[in-house]
Amino acid sequence: MTFGQLHHVELYVSDLAQSKAFYGWLLGELGYTVYQQWDAGVSYQKGETYLVLVQVLEKYAGDGASGGPGYHRCRVGLNHLAFHGASRAKVDALTAQLRERGVTVLYEDRHPYAGGPGYYAVFFEDPDRIKLEVMAPPEASEG
Repeated sequence: MTFGQLHHVELYVSDLAQSKAFYGWLLGELGYTVYQQWDAGVSYQKGETYLVLVQVLEKYAGDGASGGPGYHRCRVGLNHLAFHGASRAKVDALTAQLRERGVTVLYEDRHPYAGGPGYYAVFFEDPDRIKLEVMAPPEASEG
């Protein structure tokens, strides 16, 4: 364990079954395994870090019926989660799988350099439109 290392992230989701299907596949591709499961949630672990998904309570769903606005990454709070990719080839393979699954890939006009010159990544959305990123390490010639 490293002092200050991120321990876990917990996300409330609108449809746990849909999010489990999405994150179960994605996190499996990234080397995570199921850590814990219960009626209202699931967690996935890799090393000492884990990601938790919890079904949001109806009164906090933010679907308009409760008066809340719902999630948007440009409001105060989480903007996105970023994961290390092993290589550009792995990022490309994951991008192809995301497209096959009908997942929204963001910034298509700038993909895979939407993060700037030399920054090779895929940006996409989960079922609740939370932005996710998988980025390749810099190539040796990029310093």
